[in-house]
Amino acid sequence: MTTAVQEAGVQEAGFTTGDVSMPDLNTITPRFPKFKKWDIFLGIAAIHAGLVFAPSTFTWPAFRVCLALQAITALGITLGFHRLLTHRSFKVPKWLEYVVTLCGSLALQGGPIKWVATHRVHHAFSDRPQDPHSPKRGFWWAHVFWLFAYDEVLDHPTKHLRFVPELAKDPVHQFLTKTHALQTFLLGFLLYAWGGWPFVVWGIFVRTAFVYHGTWLVNSAAHIWGYQSYQTNEGSRNNWWVALISYGEGWHNNHHAYPSSAAHGLRWWELDLTYFLIRLLAMLGLATEIRLPRGNPAQLPAVSPWPSRLRLPIPNPVRSAVYG
Repeated sequence: MTTAVQEAGVQEAGFTTGDVSMPDLNTITPRFPKFKKWDIFLGIAAIHAGLVFAPSTFTWPAFRVCLALQAITALGITLGFHRLLTHRSFKVPKWLEYVVTLCGSLALQGGPIKWVATHRVHHAFSDRPQDPHSPKRGFWWAHVFWLFAYDEVLDHPTKHLRFVPELAKDPVHQFLTKTHALQTFLLGFLLYAWGGWPFVVWGIFVRTAFVYHGTWLVNSAAHIWGYQSYQTNEGSRNNWWVALISYGEGWHNNHHAYPSSAAHGLRWWELDLTYFLIRLLAMLGLATEIRLPRGNPAQLPAVSPWPSRLRLPIPNPVRSAVYG
């Protein structure tokens, strides 16, 4: 890969080189992944273990709490972390930016600074060896296993900050990043005080697991199954059922073609609930400078196939003919 790939990646992520200070390619050399983040593994395992108690604690009020928190935290990711913070596809008042960022932090997917840095790297090197979660290493790698492997740039205390210079300087985003796990614990205490264990099980465990997989399917399924409206020289796909689960994020090929667009569903039948909410905020005077597709779609330079040594030696039960 050359510097041209880096420059194209920056532009595909919806920025100019003046917007984001990209490190040299040598600092993101592909490495064979090592599973080291056992704290994250145990945390995700604990969330899924809590699902065992879902049938015995089911109540309709707890279910309604689950639905409400699922919508709030999922939109905190799709509208807040993704379209607002990562791609700056629209603007809102600063107080509202912090509110939607808090909603995203309660999804327990890491703080906003780390999340945004990871996604910007994904766009700059989509389905290249430097991509943190490409399904070219296998479906399960892209879906969840990548979260447990140490990345020498994204998991470094300071290296990843070069991808998020504007957030790294913001004290509120710094605070929300440092306290993101504590925020969920506090929510759990509030839910317990309000409705006991049913509210905790359904408002924390069931809701978080659902939002996890909705987000993860964008990384895995939406890079394997579906159709491509645009030739982007990487594996993103438009997948209708992922779009339904993830509030419009499944129109992923559209997004990689026009990453700075606030709208991901670009045809009349491509339902995009996140964009509908952005338009509602605009009607209320809270969202401005909404960016939509313009010009030619972004396209990364073609690259040679990955060397086999970069593939994970783990079973891959879901394969696509695209990747052979």
